[in-house]
Amino acid sequence: MSGPSGVLGRLDAALAAFGLSCRGVVRFDAQEQGPSLADGGRAAAVVLIGVVGGAMWPVFDGWRATQVDGGGSDPLDRWSKIVIDGVAEAFGASACYPSEAPYQPFQAWAMKAEGLKASPLGILIHPRFGLWHSYRGALLFRDWDEEVEAPLAVEHPCDRCLQKPCLSSCPVDAISPSGFDVVGCRQHLAGPLGQRGCMISGCLARNACPVGAEYRYPPEQLGFHMQALKLPA
Repeated sequence: MSGPSGVLGRLDAALAAFGLSCRGVVRFDAQEQGPSLADGGRAAAVVLIGVVGGAMWPVFDGWRATQVDGGGSDPLDRWSKIVIDGVAEAFGASACYPSEAPYQPFQAWAMKAEGLKASPLGILIHPRFGLWHSYRGALLFRDWDEEVEAPLAVEHPCDRCLQKPCLSSCPVDAISPSGFDVVGCRQHLAGPLGQRGCMISGCLARNACPVGAEYRYPPEQLGFHMQALKLPA
């Protein structure tokens, strides 16, 4: 997206220490105003900050081990905000987060910045990283002069996948071409089969996707994300 001396190059270098990276840029103009800043102005650009594979896990897990409360009720959000707030201050930007109001259109930004589309699971699938990526926050810049490359036009990975193992791997058929049965999925996860299966090793449908398999989260990270779900009693 830019050379090593540009803003994005310096951002990537700063984020790499935490296992995070720049995941794309969305620029705004008079026709499409950017999100509001604290002083009432508008952002000229948004830089998405995210996770690829298991890069952030050792850093986050090490931080969590140093916290008396283990990081609190939502340690990943807490850690993300500590890290990204610090980077935002160093670069003269403002930070925003998917879990924090005013809620911003992170998925729409990701689709515009990286040309991504949704998978049958509802997760945006990346042509290289598959389903093993996420967005932890974004930096809002008041001014932005750096050139931004448009995302490459690539075929949607799901359109190239003939066998579509994600549709046949779910033990309760919660994944289908017509949509995602969220209620059925959550009920299964709360039951004995789900507790012994997906809740330990991660969503079987997600694990079955062949795209970006080398970026699959490590077992500890998969277990952490599954245990963070608020399931029915």
